[in-house]
Amino acid sequence: MIDLEELLAVAYRKERLQSRRLSKGAELSEHEALLRTLQKAAGAQSLRALVDARRAAQLKDAEAQRSREIQRAERARERAAQVPGEERGWRGWFDGSALPNPGRLGIGGVLVDPSGETIEISRAAGHGDSSAAEYLALIAVLEAALRAKAHEIVIHGDSRVVIDDLSAPEGAGSRALAHHAAHARALIARIGAVRLQWIPRARNVRADALSREALGSARATIAAA
Repeated sequence: MIDLEELLAVAYRKERLQSRRLSKGAELSEHEALLRTLQKAAGAQSLRALVDARRAAQLKDAEAQRSREIQRAERARERAAQVPGEERGWRGWFDGSALPNPGRLGIGGVLVDPSGETIEISRAAGHGDSSAAEYLALIAVLEAALRAKAHEIVIHGDSRVVIDDLSAPEGAGSRALAHHAAHARALIARIGAVRLQWIPRARNVRADALSREALGSARATIAAA
């Protein structure tokens, strides 16, 4: 069975809203409701074929976006050479892993200041599911940003659960993750201007690697004990 995170990553906003209504009306789990919604969208093709096709389209879009970002960065460097002291903004990335799912959690994060100095986060985070891991990874990046006195920060993640939860009105997201959402919102309020931006998994490689490294470190610690 295709897991919830993978389905959320390829579902359109309209489909996610439809599945939430189905979940409430038919008393189905969020996963089952989204499975049914996307199976209907798949029509004659298999659900796996639909998911693979959409992921391929996302990767193509990501490559095009990366090309545009490289061009913008080159233009920004040219402008910076002409205007001494020009700075880039604060940027962050987060990702979480569960092994198995649910199981042990690892979180990864990257925070880059306007001068390019980088802070990396990689640590075990107890037990739970992948959505909890994603939230805990975001919270860790927000806490690091608060300590660094960051402002006007853009934080990227590939978790539809977290991005959609925090983009929705307070109280409208997943009840099981409400305490994590409240914690994240409180940190965002203290920092000020924080923008969360969804990106495909292929563009979140470093944060993903850090979250998986944390699971590897935790496994090594358990084995040594």
